Amino acid sequence: MRFTSPLCDRCGIPFFVGQCRCGEMPDAIAMHRSVAAYDGWLRSAILAFKYGEESARARHLAAELASIVPSVGPIDGLVPVPLHPARLRQRGFNQAALLAEKVSRTSGVPVVVALTRTRSTRQQVGLGATDRATNVRDAFAIVDGSPVFGRRLAVIDDVCTTGATLGACAEVLRVHGAREVVSFTLAREI
Repeated sequence: MRFTSPLCDRCGIPFFVGQCRCGEMPDAIAMHRSVAAYDGWLRSAILAFKYGEESARARHLAAELASIVPSVGPIDGLVPVPLHPARLRQRGFNQAALLAEKVSRTSGVPVVVALTRTRSTRQQVGLGATDRATNVRDAFAIVDGSPVFGRRLAVIDDVCTTGATLGACAEVLRVHGAREVVSFTLAREI
């Protein structure tokens, strides 16, 4: 189900879905937007893209993601959630980086490679909210010389479940001077 207006300004949950999720959002994220719920065709497409070696799906998925970028107002850069080098070697590509590159081409907003993953973490799939937050705590760091100070940045990923990964990334960006951090994902669990 595609998310359509009216949406909660902060968490991006459509009012037709029911209660907003602002209370569950990490403090470091000012606003979040997703294209749709993590179910149906979108869930299948994301799984095939991410795990089924179907990176060609990135073009279509990124077009969907680019369509919601204007909904939060002007942003200065797209920051993909980084993968640990071992996971990157295993998968062969970073799905968030691939999406961000293609969204950048459509939106004109530059990609800012501002974050690195400092340690390997367990996959978040199957973990509860508390374990997800613990799993990614201190897992990200700023890339030296990244142009984040005073900027309004958008963290990009494929799926938002609890927001733990997005929040951990946003926290590092805020600590290093980002004026505001918003986040975008293709899908959101509701």
